[in-house]
Amino acid sequence: MPEENTPKNPAEHDSFAKALRRTARPAHFASLARRAAACLRERGAEALWREASFRISLMTKGEVWRFRADIPLRRELKAQRAARFARMPLVSVVVPLYNTPPKFLREMMRSVLGQTYAGLELVLADASDAAHGEVEKAVRAVRDARVRYIRLAKNGGIAENTNAALAAAQGEYIALLDHDDVLTPNALYEAVKAVNEQGADFVYSDEIVLDSTLKKLGEYHFKPDFSPDTLRGCNYITHLAVFSRALLAAAGGGERAEFDGAQDFDLILRLTERAQKVAHVPKVLYWWRGHGGSTASGMQAKPYALAAGAAAVEAQLLRLGMPGRVEPIPGSPGAYRTRYDVTRPGRVTVLIPNKDHSEDLARCLESLYRNAGWDDLEVLVLENNSTQAETFACYGRAQQQYPNCRVLTYKGGFNFSAINNFGARHATGAHLLLLNNDIQVETPGFVRELLSYSQRPDVGAVGAKLFYPDGTIQHAGVFIGLGGSAGHSHKGHPRDSGGDMYRLATTQNMCAVTGACLMVKKELYDRFGGLDEENFAVAYNDVDFCLRLWQSGLLNVMTPFAAAVHHESKSRGDDTRAGGEKQARYEREKARFCARYAGLMQQGDPYYNPHFTLLYENYGYK
Repeated sequence: MPEENTPKNPAEHDSFAKALRRTARPAHFASLARRAAACLRERGAEALWREASFRISLMTKGEVWRFRADIPLRRELKAQRAARFARMPLVSVVVPLYNTPPKFLREMMRSVLGQTYAGLELVLADASDAAHGEVEKAVRAVRDARVRYIRLAKNGGIAENTNAALAAAQGEYIALLDHDDVLTPNALYEAVKAVNEQGADFVYSDEIVLDSTLKKLGEYHFKPDFSPDTLRGCNYITHLAVFSRALLAAAGGGERAEFDGAQDFDLILRLTERAQKVAHVPKVLYWWRGHGGSTASGMQAKPYALAAGAAAVEAQLLRLGMPGRVEPIPGSPGAYRTRYDVTRPGRVTVLIPNKDHSEDLARCLESLYRNAGWDDLEVLVLENNSTQAETFACYGRAQQQYPNCRVLTYKGGFNFSAINNFGARHATGAHLLLLNNDIQVETPGFVRELLSYSQRPDVGAVGAKLFYPDGTIQHAGVFIGLGGSAGHSHKGHPRDSGGDMYRLATTQNMCAVTGACLMVKKELYDRFGGLDEENFAVAYNDVDFCLRLWQSGLLNVMTPFAAAVHHESKSRGDDTRAGGEKQARYEREKARFCARYAGLMQQGDPYYNPHFTLLYENYGYK
């Protein structure tokens, strides 16, 4: 998935000297002792030893992947084997075989038959050629009644072979497994737990990619909760996927040969669009073996899979009545861009609050009109307490130069929420685009791209990818809980980075996007009361508004195909370090935000995997 341009996020390499300096501080030593005691008390000696070993490894040889792989403790495995759920469905683990190396085959079978959840069958459909009789021999050597072996008359391709195994499966739930991969011992237990606790008919987990020996890390796949737009941009679900037989039937049955190379992607798209409940288990339950010719070793190994993936997404668009076309993203194999047709055209009103800084405003307007890609545009510059003569001269030039550009005066102190609400009351557009005056639009078709998402009935707010002037990422969506309140995705990453699992290269579902560039239907803005000018005059108003939309069931979206430079807070400065009343007001608004969304912050942002840090905005690991 992520290519060589994707920045790595390993834990910072520690050293004994650093550790000694930290431990010498009494407060740090006391904290370390409390955490060690709590770990021993709550999780036992094995967990304490793992934690200590992990920290020693960081100081001596760096990252060791097994410590991030969620490998269950022995006491946990013992408890799982004794556990009983209200529903104990038979789970059919379906595996198509083709010339499978015996060592890989034996490791795969051991991982399935060693599951802590015993209610399973392993269905093997073997299409190996005559020169690979060792495949059947390796299966026959396993004496376990749960193994069902089917010798296929011919190799019909991956989809047909998988369907043969699906047809033979007897389970109420089905798990797909590649013939050379490995399940963790708790994989099916965690899936059945999600079925019982969440009523899920589709369950997926995190995974890791390893080399052919299962000893060297390729990459972690720490995933968000179900995100339909993210999924259309990249098959981030892949493995492990467990789903009900009833859902499979509702989704039109098994895999389709016309999508060979992306047959699982097509199936996952069909299953998730019909599922009653999609559950994500944020634990590594699947080890994906990368070797020559496997998809895990890179999509470049199977170029035909790229075209098949685009076709699978286009097929979903047809099923859902969402006209558009899909294309692979150059340089990002396995990632796709959907270009939606604008089928609900309408006027877009751009709201730009402004106080002086005429050069910023002039640059903003010029870049907007040049790159909008949308003719039915109304721009309202919302004047607020400017004092410089050049500012008013700039207003005069802008209204003469740009069509449908007007200047409205808001009287009162700076209140970002109130100013935008004032502008919205005067807007004639069906969509509003909140835009800071220090934004410099870069992407041709910028407004049209945002509108292609905003037009959808299932979408609330739409945001853009924003860069700092030095080219690094400033905004690619907002995660709740970062820095103790909310923060930006992949902040500071290089401009050309694809991000973790292509999260900078493809459209993303997010809890929130920044109000520096935010499009929303005017009807939604009015219905939800606009920005909260009483509680969030300057800070957190955008995140609060987005969360109200999201909590109502709407999807918020960040599209990287609308990009701009954000000269962030250039016109006002940074309130978080301003001192005096500005900083005091910021702290009050932060406290209100944290109180209002304490439950979500405790639960965790569904689009941000718990393996990642909450301390920084760099998308780094804990």
